[in-house]
Parts: sequence; structure tokens; C-alpha cells
Amino acid sequence: MKNKKETQCCAQNKTGIKSKNILQGLTYGLIPHIGCIAFIIASVLGVTVLVQFFKPLLMNPYFFHILVLLSLTFATISSILYLRKNGLLSSSGVKIKWKYLSTMFGSTIGVNVLLFLVIFPLLANVSIASPTNSLISGNGNNLSSISLQVDIPCSGHAALITQELKTINGITDVKFNFPNIFDVKYDPTRTSKEQILSLEVFKTYKPTVVNENSSPSQNSLSQNSFNVQSSNARTGSCGCGCSGGCGVK
Repeated sequence: MKNKKETQCCAQNKTGIKSKNILQGLTYGLIPHIGCIAFIIASVLGVTVLVQFFKPLLMNPYFFHILVLLSLTFATISSILYLRKNGLLSSSGVKIKWKYLSTMFGSTIGVNVLLFLVIFPLLANVSIASPTNSLISGNGNNLSSISLQVDIPCSGHAALITQELKTINGITDVKFNFPNIFDVKYDPTRTSKEQILSLEVFKTYKPTVVNENSSPSQNSLSQNSFNVQSSNARTGSCGCGCSGGCGVK
């Protein structure tokens, strides 16, 4: 009976230690990303002050590399302290506690992977704040679209790009597609592709246009302009009420 109770007690202790170990790994994986998470939450809620406060962090191309390194550093320091506390700070001690260490680093890395592949891409397309620019009423066919491949280091920067694009008057929708594609819809009467590409953020993270579609009305205007020019060229008229071309005597 005594041995049975001791076995149950040991099993419970091992379960408790493992759970605590996983929790520590999750914590070490999350803590370095607090600034980025705060920026994303602020952009989702439309808290402009916080967005501007955390924006300089995301303007650093190596910001997320530093965060991952910090996560692993925290896990390493914690593991060293644990091994030292148990008198196992040696190569043989690492072999004895390899399950503990594997759980610690595995959960830390798992959190980073989950953030980069799932959480950050998902939140980049979420917004419950009131839009900066009012949506255009009427037929959505009057909108143009452009797809940009932006040279961001990871999906954690997607919220920054989305937020900056939405500051342009005339942009009505921005969708992020993993890993670095941004589909933008805009009103060509209020903004243009050139204005979009001139954003300050694109000086750090270079954009490449991979696809673009003009609105039917814009294509119609372009076609009419081309037809007028062609007609003038054939008749020798410039459309200013003169015969034989403007300035021709």
C-alpha cells in the first residue's frame, strides 16, 4: 500500500513538473513578442497612439530575429538555472534531463512558429476599429486593385504594412496573404498606384507589383482618350476647333 502511494505521488510530481515546464516554455516564447502583440492589438482596435508608439520597433528589419533569439536565450538561462539547482550542470546532467530540456525548448520554438504561421497572419486581416477612410458607396466595380509582394522578414510585420496602407485616402480594403502578398483595393479617382508605392514604409520594405487590375471606368476613359488621339491623328485635327491641326495656318 505504501509503495503504491509513493508511486502515485511520484507520478503526480512528474506530471506537475512537466506542466510547469511547458508553461515556462510558452511564457519564454511569448514574452519577447509583447511589443509586437501590443502593436497588432492597437491596430485592430484603432488605438493610434499605441500604434505610433510601437511602430519604430517594427520598422527594424531584424526586430523579429532579435525576438526569437531572446526567446531561446530566456529558455537557455532558465535551463541552466534548473540544472545548477539540481547539481546537474554538466554534459551528463543534460543527458539525464534531456526530456525536460526538450520540452522547454520545444514549447518555446512552438510558440514562435504558431505566432508566425497562424496568429500574426490571422490578425493582419482583422480590424474592429472604424475605418480611417469611408468606404465608397455605389458599384464596387469602379474600384481598381493591385497585389504587392513586400519584402518583409516575417508575417509579424504584416500588420504594419496593412496599417500603413489604410492611411491612404482612397484605399478601401487590404488583405494579407501569407507569406508576403498584400491585395489592395482602391478608388482610382482618389489615389493611384504611384501614391501607394510612395509610402514611407516601402523605403524599408521594398514592394514589387505582381498583379494589377484597373476599374472598368478607368479603362473606358483610357480607351476613349486613345480613340480621340487616333481620330485626331487621322484627320489632322487636335480637337481645339481648328482645321488642319492646332497652330497650322
